[in-house]
Amino acid sequence: MNGRNGRSGEPVRSGGSGRSGGESDTGDAPGPALSRRTLIGAAGLGAVALTATGMGVAGAEGADNSRTGYGSSLAPAERRAHSFLAAAMDAYPDHGDIRLTQSYTDQAGLFSTAFTYDNALAVLAHLATRTEAGLRRAVALGDALLYAQSHDPVYDDGRLRQAYNVGPYVFFDGAPQPDGFVRADGTANVGTQFGFTGTAVGDMAWAGIALAALARRTGKRRFLDGAVRIGTWIQVNAGTEQPLGGYKFGVDGGNAKLPFSSTEHNTDLVALFGQLALLTGDPVWRQRRATARAFVERMWEPAGPAGAGFFYTGTNDGVTVNKSPIPEDTQTWTHLALNSRKYTGSLDWAATELAVLDRADRTNSTVPAGQSYEGVTFSSASLLANEGAPIAEFQPKPDRNGVWFEGTAHLVLALRNRAGHGDEARAHRLIASVERAQELLGTGQTVGTRALPERAGVVSASSPLDTGFGFGYYPYRHTGATAWYLLAATRTNPLRA
Repeated sequence: MNGRNGRSGEPVRSGGSGRSGGESDTGDAPGPALSRRTLIGAAGLGAVALTATGMGVAGAEGADNSRTGYGSSLAPAERRAHSFLAAAMDAYPDHGDIRLTQSYTDQAGLFSTAFTYDNALAVLAHLATRTEAGLRRAVALGDALLYAQSHDPVYDDGRLRQAYNVGPYVFFDGAPQPDGFVRADGTANVGTQFGFTGTAVGDMAWAGIALAALARRTGKRRFLDGAVRIGTWIQVNAGTEQPLGGYKFGVDGGNAKLPFSSTEHNTDLVALFGQLALLTGDPVWRQRRATARAFVERMWEPAGPAGAGFFYTGTNDGVTVNKSPIPEDTQTWTHLALNSRKYTGSLDWAATELAVLDRADRTNSTVPAGQSYEGVTFSSASLLANEGAPIAEFQPKPDRNGVWFEGTAHLVLALRNRAGHGDEARAHRLIASVERAQELLGTGQTVGTRALPERAGVVSASSPLDTGFGFGYYPYRHTGATAWYLLAATRTNPLRA
Protein backbone atom coordinates (compact mmCIF):
# COMPACT_ATOMS: atom_id res chain seq x y z
CA MET A 1 0.00 0.00 0.00
CA ASN A 2 0.19 0.75 -1.39
CA GLY A 3 -0.08 0.60 -0.38
CA ARG A 4 -3.92 1.73 1.14
CA ASN A 5 -4.98 0.46 -0.35
CA GLY A 6 -6.12 -2.95 -1.59
CA ARG A 7 -6.95 -4.33 -5.00
CA SER A 8 -9.97 -5.77 -6.72
CA GLY A 9 -7.72 -7.46 -9.25
CA GLU A 10 -9.33 -5.66 -12.16
CA PRO A 11 -7.51 -5.55 -15.51
CA VAL A 12 -5.16 -2.63 -16.04
CA ARG A 13 -6.93 0.18 -17.80
CA SER A 14 -5.57 3.02 -19.84
CA GLY A 15 -4.85 5.87 -17.49
CA GLY A 16 -5.39 3.75 -14.40
CA SER A 17 -3.33 1.75 -12.02
CA GLY A 18 -5.52 -1.32 -12.15
CA ARG A 19 -5.16 -1.58 -8.39
CA SER A 20 -8.21 -0.96 -6.26
CA GLY A 21 -6.41 0.22 -3.23
CA GLY A 22 -5.87 3.80 -2.23
CA GLU A 23 -6.48 4.85 -5.82
CA SER A 24 -7.77 8.27 -6.49
CA ASP A 25 -8.58 10.31 -9.53
CA THR A 26 -9.98 13.64 -10.53
CA GLY A 27 -13.46 12.29 -11.06
CA ASP A 28 -13.27 11.99 -14.84
CA ALA A 29 -11.67 8.60 -15.42
CA PRO A 30 -13.79 5.44 -15.48
CA GLY A 31 -11.49 3.66 -13.06
CA PRO A 32 -8.82 4.40 -10.45
CA ALA A 33 -6.07 6.65 -11.74
CA LEU A 34 -3.46 6.82 -8.99
CA SER A 35 -2.68 4.62 -6.05
CA ARG A 36 -1.04 5.73 -2.83
CA ARG A 37 1.52 3.19 -3.97
CA THR A 38 1.68 4.50 -7.56
CA LEU A 39 5.19 5.78 -7.22
CA ILE A 40 6.33 7.90 -10.12
CA GLY A 41 4.61 5.82 -12.79
CA ALA A 42 1.67 8.17 -13.30
CA ALA A 43 3.69 11.27 -12.48
CA GLY A 44 6.05 11.10 -15.43
CA LEU A 45 9.27 11.67 -13.51
CA GLY A 46 11.76 10.84 -16.20
CA ALA A 47 14.31 13.30 -14.85
CA VAL A 48 14.56 11.63 -11.46
CA ALA A 49 17.75 9.63 -11.15
CA LEU A 50 17.12 6.10 -9.95
CA THR A 51 19.94 4.77 -7.81
CA ALA A 52 20.33 2.53 -4.83
CA THR A 53 23.63 4.08 -3.80
CA GLY A 54 25.06 7.54 -3.64
CA MET A 55 27.30 9.94 -1.80
CA GLY A 56 27.44 9.73 1.98
CA VAL A 57 25.23 12.06 3.97
CA ALA A 58 27.53 14.86 4.93
CA GLY A 59 26.76 16.41 8.28
CA ALA A 60 23.75 14.21 8.93
CA GLU A 61 22.83 13.32 12.48
CA GLY A 62 24.23 10.11 13.88
CA ALA A 63 22.28 6.90 13.81
CA ASP A 64 21.08 7.30 17.41
CA ASN A 65 19.51 10.65 16.47
CA SER A 66 19.09 12.17 19.93
CA ARG A 67 16.18 14.29 18.69
CA THR A 68 13.91 11.26 18.62
CA GLY A 69 14.24 10.67 22.35
CA TYR A 70 14.33 6.87 22.01
CA GLY A 71 17.86 6.58 23.38
CA SER A 72 19.00 3.07 24.24
CA SER A 73 15.51 1.62 24.68
CA LEU A 74 15.62 0.25 21.12
CA ALA A 75 18.08 -1.82 19.11
CA PRO A 76 20.36 0.27 16.85
CA ALA A 77 18.53 -0.64 13.61
CA GLU A 78 15.21 0.27 15.20
CA ARG A 79 16.60 3.60 16.45
CA ARG A 80 17.78 4.43 12.95
CA ALA A 81 14.38 3.57 11.54
CA HIS A 82 12.73 5.89 14.04
CA SER A 83 15.22 8.62 13.20
CA PHE A 84 13.99 8.42 9.61
CA LEU A 85 10.36 8.69 10.71
CA ALA A 86 11.27 11.69 12.86
CA ALA A 87 13.12 13.40 10.01
CA ALA A 88 10.23 12.81 7.62
CA MET A 89 7.79 14.19 10.19
CA ASP A 90 9.89 17.26 11.01
CA ALA A 91 11.01 18.17 7.50
CA TYR A 92 9.10 21.48 7.29
CA PRO A 93 9.60 23.26 10.64
CA ASP A 94 8.50 26.63 9.28
CA HIS A 95 5.02 25.39 8.44
CA GLY A 96 3.44 24.80 11.82
CA ASP A 97 3.22 22.15 14.51
CA ILE A 98 0.18 20.41 12.98
CA ARG A 99 1.87 18.10 10.54
CA LEU A 100 1.99 14.71 8.89
CA THR A 101 4.97 12.62 7.83
CA GLN A 102 6.28 12.86 4.26
CA SER A 103 5.90 9.42 2.71
CA TYR A 104 8.95 9.14 0.44
CA THR A 105 12.30 10.80 0.11
CA ASP A 106 12.49 13.74 -2.27
CA GLN A 107 14.19 11.61 -4.90
CA ALA A 108 10.93 9.71 -5.52
CA GLY A 109 9.50 12.85 -7.12
CA LEU A 110 6.32 13.01 -5.05
CA PHE A 111 7.56 16.12 -3.23
CA SER A 112 5.92 16.61 0.18
CA THR A 113 3.13 14.07 -0.34
CA ALA A 114 1.99 12.44 2.90
CA PHE A 115 -0.22 9.41 2.27
CA THR A 116 -2.90 8.74 4.86
CA TYR A 117 -1.99 5.04 4.95
CA ASP A 118 1.69 5.74 5.61
CA ASN A 119 0.85 8.12 8.43
CA ALA A 120 -1.47 5.61 10.06
CA LEU A 121 1.43 3.14 10.01
CA ALA A 122 3.74 5.78 11.48
CA VAL A 123 1.33 6.24 14.40
CA LEU A 124 1.37 2.51 15.04
CA ALA A 125 5.15 2.26 14.75
CA HIS A 126 5.66 5.12 17.22
CA LEU A 127 3.26 3.50 19.68
CA ALA A 128 5.07 0.17 19.33
CA THR A 129 8.16 1.59 21.06
CA ARG A 130 6.25 1.95 24.36
CA THR A 131 8.20 5.16 25.05
CA GLU A 132 7.11 8.70 25.92
CA ALA A 133 8.86 10.02 22.82
CA GLY A 134 6.99 7.58 20.64
CA LEU A 135 3.70 8.42 22.30
CA ARG A 136 4.21 12.15 21.74
CA ARG A 137 4.82 11.66 18.05
CA ALA A 138 1.91 9.25 17.68
CA VAL A 139 -0.45 11.70 19.38
CA ALA A 140 0.75 14.56 17.17
CA LEU A 141 0.12 12.51 14.02
CA GLY A 142 -3.23 11.31 15.32
CA ASP A 143 -4.28 14.89 15.99
CA ALA A 144 -3.19 15.83 12.46
CA LEU A 145 -5.42 13.08 11.03
CA LEU A 146 -8.29 14.42 13.15
CA TYR A 147 -7.53 17.91 11.86
CA ALA A 148 -7.74 16.68 8.27
CA GLN A 149 -11.00 14.94 9.09
CA SER A 150 -12.58 18.10 10.49
CA HIS A 151 -10.99 20.64 8.12
CA ASP A 152 -11.56 19.11 4.69
CA PRO A 153 -11.92 21.87 2.08
CA VAL A 154 -15.15 20.35 0.71
CA TYR A 155 -16.68 17.69 2.97
CA ASP A 156 -17.67 17.42 6.61
CA ASP A 157 -18.63 13.75 6.77
CA GLY A 158 -15.65 12.14 8.48
CA ARG A 159 -13.66 11.22 5.38
CA LEU A 160 -9.92 11.44 4.89
CA ARG A 161 -8.31 11.90 1.49
CA GLN A 162 -5.75 9.60 -0.05
CA ALA A 163 -2.92 12.04 0.61
CA TYR A 164 -2.01 15.55 1.71
CA ASN A 165 0.84 18.01 1.11
CA VAL A 166 2.97 18.85 4.12
CA GLY A 167 5.42 21.37 2.71
CA PRO A 168 6.01 23.76 -0.20
CA TYR A 169 7.33 22.79 -3.63
CA VAL A 170 7.17 23.80 -7.29
CA PHE A 171 5.37 21.24 -9.43
CA PHE A 172 6.72 19.91 -12.73
CA ASP A 173 4.61 22.38 -14.69
CA GLY A 174 6.11 25.28 -12.75
CA ALA A 175 3.06 25.82 -10.54
CA PRO A 176 4.01 26.49 -6.91
CA GLN A 177 2.47 24.68 -3.97
CA PRO A 178 3.34 27.12 -1.19
CA ASP A 179 1.56 25.72 1.86
CA GLY A 180 2.27 23.27 4.60
CA PHE A 181 -0.26 20.74 5.84
CA VAL A 182 -2.55 23.54 7.04
CA ARG A 183 -3.36 25.99 4.26
CA ALA A 184 -3.65 29.73 4.82
CA ASP A 185 -7.45 29.45 5.05
CA GLY A 186 -7.19 26.75 7.73
CA THR A 187 -8.20 23.81 5.54
CA ALA A 188 -6.14 20.64 5.21
CA ASN A 189 -3.86 20.73 2.18
CA VAL A 190 -5.23 17.92 -0.01
CA GLY A 191 -2.81 16.48 -2.59
CA THR A 192 -4.56 17.81 -5.67
CA GLN A 193 -1.57 18.15 -8.02
CA PHE A 194 -1.09 14.40 -8.17
CA GLY A 195 -4.82 13.71 -8.03
CA PHE A 196 -4.66 12.13 -4.57
CA THR A 197 -8.13 13.39 -3.74
CA GLY A 198 -10.27 10.27 -3.51
CA THR A 199 -11.14 8.34 -0.36
CA ALA A 200 -10.36 4.63 -0.18
CA VAL A 201 -11.85 2.24 2.36
CA GLY A 202 -8.43 0.72 3.05
CA ASP A 203 -6.80 4.05 3.76
CA MET A 204 -9.71 5.02 5.97
CA ALA A 205 -9.58 1.71 7.80
CA TRP A 206 -5.88 2.05 8.58
CA ALA A 207 -6.42 5.59 9.86
CA GLY A 208 -9.23 4.25 12.03
CA ILE A 209 -6.98 1.46 13.32
CA ALA A 210 -4.35 4.04 14.25
CA LEU A 211 -6.89 6.26 16.02
CA ALA A 212 -8.31 3.25 17.86
CA ALA A 213 -4.80 2.38 19.04
CA LEU A 214 -4.36 5.93 20.30
CA ALA A 215 -7.70 5.74 22.09
CA ARG A 216 -6.58 2.58 23.87
CA ARG A 217 -3.19 4.01 24.82
CA THR A 218 -4.27 7.50 25.88
CA GLY A 219 -7.90 7.05 26.94
CA LYS A 220 -8.70 10.24 24.99
CA ARG A 221 -12.23 10.33 23.66
CA ARG A 222 -11.33 12.39 20.60
CA PHE A 223 -9.40 9.52 19.04
CA LEU A 224 -12.25 7.06 19.50
CA ASP A 225 -14.72 9.58 18.11
CA GLY A 226 -12.54 10.01 15.02
CA ALA A 227 -12.31 6.25 14.52
CA VAL A 228 -16.09 5.89 14.85
CA ARG A 229 -16.61 8.65 12.26
CA ILE A 230 -14.37 6.70 9.89
CA GLY A 231 -16.27 3.47 10.47
CA THR A 232 -19.57 5.23 9.93
CA TRP A 233 -18.37 6.82 6.68
CA ILE A 234 -17.33 3.39 5.41
CA GLN A 235 -20.70 1.86 6.27
CA VAL A 236 -22.60 4.66 4.51
CA ASN A 237 -20.40 4.93 1.44
CA ALA A 238 -19.08 1.41 0.86
CA GLY A 239 -21.74 -1.00 2.05
CA THR A 240 -23.14 -3.30 -0.64
CA GLU A 241 -25.74 -6.02 -1.06
CA GLN A 242 -24.04 -7.63 -4.07
CA PRO A 243 -23.71 -11.45 -4.05
CA LEU A 244 -20.12 -11.51 -2.78
CA GLY A 245 -21.00 -8.99 -0.09
CA GLY A 246 -18.41 -7.12 1.93
CA TYR A 247 -17.57 -3.48 1.36
CA LYS A 248 -16.70 -1.64 -1.84
CA PHE A 249 -13.67 0.45 -2.57
CA GLY A 250 -14.78 4.00 -1.69
CA VAL A 251 -15.10 7.11 -3.83
CA ASP A 252 -13.00 8.82 -6.46
CA GLY A 253 -11.96 12.47 -6.48
CA GLY A 254 -15.35 13.48 -7.86
CA ASN A 255 -17.12 11.63 -5.03
CA ALA A 256 -18.45 8.92 -7.36
CA LYS A 257 -18.67 5.50 -5.71
CA LEU A 258 -16.28 2.95 -7.17
CA PRO A 259 -17.74 -0.49 -7.98
CA PHE A 260 -15.00 -2.95 -7.07
CA SER A 261 -14.28 -4.63 -3.75
CA SER A 262 -10.91 -5.61 -2.32
CA THR A 263 -9.87 -8.51 -0.13
CA GLU A 264 -7.29 -6.23 1.44
CA HIS A 265 -9.85 -3.55 2.24
CA ASN A 266 -12.21 -6.00 3.84
CA THR A 267 -9.36 -7.53 5.83
CA ASP A 268 -8.61 -4.06 7.18
CA LEU A 269 -12.25 -3.73 8.16
CA VAL A 270 -12.21 -7.02 10.05
CA ALA A 271 -9.60 -5.36 12.24
CA LEU A 272 -11.14 -1.89 12.47
CA PHE A 273 -14.70 -3.02 13.13
CA GLY A 274 -13.51 -5.57 15.66
CA GLN A 275 -11.55 -2.91 17.51
CA LEU A 276 -14.51 -0.53 17.46
CA ALA A 277 -16.73 -3.29 18.86
CA LEU A 278 -14.37 -3.71 21.80
CA LEU A 279 -13.88 0.01 22.42
CA THR A 280 -17.51 1.11 22.10
CA GLY A 281 -19.38 -1.98 23.26
CA ASP A 282 -21.82 -1.39 20.39
CA PRO A 283 -22.80 -4.75 18.79
CA VAL A 284 -23.35 -3.12 15.39
CA TRP A 285 -19.59 -3.10 14.83
CA ARG A 286 -19.40 -6.83 15.43
CA GLN A 287 -22.11 -7.35 12.81
CA ARG A 288 -20.18 -5.19 10.34
CA ARG A 289 -17.00 -7.09 11.13
CA ALA A 290 -18.80 -10.33 10.25
CA THR A 291 -19.84 -8.85 6.91
CA ALA A 292 -16.26 -7.93 6.02
CA ARG A 293 -14.92 -11.27 7.22
CA ALA A 294 -17.44 -13.21 5.15
CA PHE A 295 -16.20 -11.45 2.01
CA VAL A 296 -12.59 -12.25 2.82
CA GLU A 297 -13.41 -15.91 3.42
CA ARG A 298 -15.18 -16.09 0.06
CA MET A 299 -11.86 -15.14 -1.56
CA TRP A 300 -10.10 -18.23 -0.14
CA GLU A 301 -8.69 -20.77 -2.59
CA PRO A 302 -7.77 -23.94 -0.69
CA ALA A 303 -6.19 -25.77 -3.63
CA GLY A 304 -3.01 -23.75 -4.06
CA PRO A 305 0.42 -25.07 -5.09
CA ALA A 306 1.87 -27.76 -2.82
CA GLY A 307 -1.32 -27.75 -0.80
CA ALA A 308 -0.92 -24.18 0.44
CA GLY A 309 -4.07 -22.16 -0.03
CA PHE A 310 -4.22 -18.43 -0.73
CA PHE A 311 -6.61 -15.51 -1.01
CA TYR A 312 -7.67 -13.95 -4.30
CA THR A 313 -7.49 -10.20 -4.65
CA GLY A 314 -11.18 -9.26 -4.89
CA THR A 315 -13.94 -8.55 -7.37
CA ASN A 316 -14.79 -5.90 -9.96
CA ASP A 317 -18.52 -6.36 -9.97
CA GLY A 318 -19.48 -8.04 -6.70
CA VAL A 319 -20.32 -11.25 -8.56
CA THR A 320 -17.13 -12.68 -10.11
CA VAL A 321 -13.89 -13.32 -8.23
CA ASN A 322 -10.76 -11.95 -9.89
CA LYS A 323 -8.14 -14.67 -9.90
CA SER A 324 -5.04 -12.89 -11.15
CA PRO A 325 -2.72 -11.33 -10.14
CA ILE A 326 -2.43 -12.66 -6.59
CA PRO A 327 -0.84 -10.14 -4.18
CA GLU A 328 1.27 -10.69 -1.09
CA ASP A 329 -0.57 -8.55 1.42
CA THR A 330 -3.85 -10.44 1.07
CA GLN A 331 -1.96 -13.52 2.30
CA THR A 332 -0.24 -11.99 5.32
CA TRP A 333 -2.76 -9.40 6.52
CA THR A 334 -5.51 -12.01 6.45
CA HIS A 335 -3.52 -14.14 8.89
CA LEU A 336 -2.94 -11.17 11.20
CA ALA A 337 -6.61 -10.14 11.14
CA LEU A 338 -8.47 -13.46 11.02
CA ASN A 339 -6.24 -15.43 13.41
CA SER A 340 -7.61 -18.70 12.02
CA ARG A 341 -5.79 -22.01 11.61
CA LYS A 342 -7.96 -22.73 8.58
CA TYR A 343 -6.21 -20.07 6.50
CA THR A 344 -2.68 -20.20 7.86
CA GLY A 345 -1.41 -21.85 4.67
CA SER A 346 -1.55 -18.46 2.98
CA LEU A 347 1.74 -17.62 4.68
CA ASP A 348 3.39 -20.68 3.17
CA TRP A 349 2.02 -19.72 -0.22
CA ALA A 350 3.44 -16.19 0.05
CA ALA A 351 6.79 -17.33 1.44
CA THR A 352 7.22 -19.87 -1.37
CA GLU A 353 5.40 -18.58 -4.42
CA LEU A 354 6.46 -14.92 -4.09
CA ALA A 355 10.03 -15.51 -2.88
CA VAL A 356 12.77 -13.52 -4.63
CA LEU A 357 16.52 -13.04 -4.33
CA ASP A 358 17.94 -9.83 -5.78
CA ARG A 359 21.59 -9.56 -6.80
CA ALA A 360 23.58 -7.19 -8.99
CA ASP A 361 23.72 -9.76 -11.82
CA ARG A 362 19.92 -9.96 -12.13
CA THR A 363 18.33 -8.33 -15.15
CA ASN A 364 17.69 -4.62 -14.45
CA SER A 365 18.86 -4.92 -10.84
CA THR A 366 20.17 -1.75 -9.20
CA VAL A 367 21.67 -3.61 -6.25
CA PRO A 368 25.37 -2.71 -5.90
CA ALA A 369 27.96 -5.38 -6.68
CA GLY A 370 28.60 -7.76 -3.82
CA GLN A 371 25.20 -7.26 -2.18
CA SER A 372 22.11 -9.46 -2.21
CA TYR A 373 18.65 -9.24 -0.65
CA GLU A 374 15.98 -11.87 -0.11
CA GLY A 375 12.31 -11.44 0.59
CA VAL A 376 9.03 -11.46 -1.30
CA THR A 377 7.76 -9.49 -4.26
CA PHE A 378 4.44 -7.69 -4.61
CA SER A 379 2.34 -10.20 -6.54
CA SER A 380 2.37 -13.24 -8.79
CA ALA A 381 2.46 -10.87 -11.77
CA SER A 382 5.68 -9.24 -10.51
CA LEU A 383 7.50 -12.50 -11.22
CA LEU A 384 6.34 -12.39 -14.85
CA ALA A 385 7.05 -8.72 -15.54
CA ASN A 386 8.36 -7.78 -18.98
CA GLU A 387 11.98 -6.96 -18.23
CA GLY A 388 12.39 -5.52 -21.71
CA ALA A 389 9.88 -2.68 -21.25
CA PRO A 390 9.59 0.18 -18.76
CA ILE A 391 7.24 -0.27 -15.81
CA ALA A 392 5.47 2.90 -16.91
CA GLU A 393 6.18 5.78 -19.26
CA PHE A 394 9.52 7.47 -18.47
CA GLN A 395 10.29 4.79 -15.88
CA PRO A 396 13.01 2.13 -15.71
CA LYS A 397 12.63 -1.50 -16.67
CA PRO A 398 11.68 -3.90 -13.88
CA ASP A 399 13.73 -6.51 -12.08
CA ARG A 400 11.62 -9.64 -11.61
CA ASN A 401 13.66 -10.39 -8.52
CA GLY A 402 13.24 -7.01 -6.85
CA VAL A 403 12.43 -7.37 -3.15
CA TRP A 404 9.39 -5.52 -1.81
CA PHE A 405 10.57 -4.67 1.69
CA GLU A 406 7.21 -3.57 3.07
CA GLY A 407 5.70 -6.90 2.06
CA THR A 408 8.71 -8.75 3.42
CA ALA A 409 8.07 -7.09 6.79
CA HIS A 410 4.39 -8.13 6.57
CA LEU A 411 5.55 -11.72 6.17
CA VAL A 412 8.05 -11.48 9.03
CA LEU A 413 5.37 -10.28 11.43
CA ALA A 414 2.85 -12.88 10.27
CA LEU A 415 5.36 -15.74 10.59
CA ARG A 416 6.26 -14.59 14.09
CA ASN A 417 2.59 -14.38 14.93
CA ARG A 418 1.97 -17.93 13.68
CA ALA A 419 5.07 -19.27 15.48
CA GLY A 420 5.03 -22.62 13.70
CA HIS A 421 7.95 -24.95 13.07
CA GLY A 422 10.70 -23.00 11.30
CA ASP A 423 8.74 -19.73 11.27
CA GLU A 424 11.06 -17.79 13.58
CA ALA A 425 14.18 -18.89 11.72
CA ARG A 426 12.70 -17.78 8.40
CA ALA A 427 11.46 -14.51 9.91
CA HIS A 428 14.91 -13.84 11.40
CA ARG A 429 16.56 -14.33 8.02
CA LEU A 430 14.07 -12.07 6.25
CA ILE A 431 14.21 -9.23 8.77
CA ALA A 432 18.00 -9.34 8.56
CA SER A 433 17.62 -8.66 4.83
CA VAL A 434 15.39 -5.65 5.57
CA GLU A 435 17.90 -4.32 8.10
CA ARG A 436 20.76 -4.78 5.62
CA ALA A 437 18.76 -2.76 3.09
CA GLN A 438 18.40 0.04 5.63
CA GLU A 439 22.16 0.00 6.12
CA LEU A 440 23.17 0.01 2.47
CA LEU A 441 20.41 1.10 0.06
CA GLY A 442 19.04 4.57 -0.61
CA THR A 443 22.02 6.54 0.69
CA GLY A 444 22.29 10.24 -0.06
CA GLN A 445 18.52 10.77 -0.15
CA THR A 446 16.75 13.72 1.45
CA VAL A 447 13.40 14.77 2.90
CA GLY A 448 12.35 18.38 2.42
CA THR A 449 15.85 18.91 0.94
CA ARG A 450 17.36 18.01 4.33
CA ALA A 451 19.93 15.25 4.68
CA LEU A 452 18.67 12.17 6.48
CA PRO A 453 20.42 10.57 9.43
CA GLU A 454 22.84 7.93 8.23
CA ARG A 455 21.54 4.44 7.50
CA ALA A 456 18.02 5.52 8.41
CA GLY A 457 14.84 4.38 6.68
CA VAL A 458 13.95 1.34 4.60
CA VAL A 459 13.59 1.66 0.82
CA SER A 460 10.42 0.43 -0.87
CA ALA A 461 12.21 -2.06 -3.09
CA SER A 462 15.73 -3.35 -3.66
CA SER A 463 15.41 -2.64 -7.40
CA PRO A 464 12.60 -1.36 -9.64
CA LEU A 465 9.75 -3.86 -9.48
CA ASP A 466 6.51 -4.04 -11.39
CA THR A 467 3.56 -4.77 -9.10
CA GLY A 468 1.42 -6.15 -11.91
CA PHE A 469 -1.24 -3.57 -11.07
CA GLY A 470 0.01 -0.80 -13.32
CA PHE A 471 2.63 0.82 -11.11
CA GLY A 472 6.01 0.09 -9.60
CA TYR A 473 8.16 0.34 -6.50
CA TYR A 474 11.67 1.79 -6.44
CA PRO A 475 14.70 2.09 -4.11
CA TYR A 476 13.50 5.20 -2.26
CA ARG A 477 13.30 5.34 1.51
CA HIS A 478 9.70 5.07 2.55
CA THR A 479 7.68 5.80 5.68
CA GLY A 480 5.38 2.82 5.11
CA ALA A 481 8.16 0.27 4.60
CA THR A 482 10.06 1.64 7.59
CA ALA A 483 6.98 1.53 9.82
CA TRP A 484 6.20 -2.05 8.82
CA TYR A 485 9.79 -3.02 9.61
CA LEU A 486 9.35 -1.56 13.10
CA LEU A 487 6.06 -3.38 13.62
CA ALA A 488 7.76 -6.63 12.62
CA ALA A 489 10.82 -5.93 14.78
CA THR A 490 8.66 -5.24 17.85
CA ARG A 491 6.21 -8.10 17.04
CA THR A 492 3.30 -5.66 17.06
CA ASN A 493 0.17 -6.90 15.26
CA PRO A 494 -1.90 -3.81 14.32
CA LEU A 495 -4.74 -5.94 12.89
CA ARG A 496 -5.60 -7.78 16.06
CA ALA A 497 -9.07 -7.01 17.42
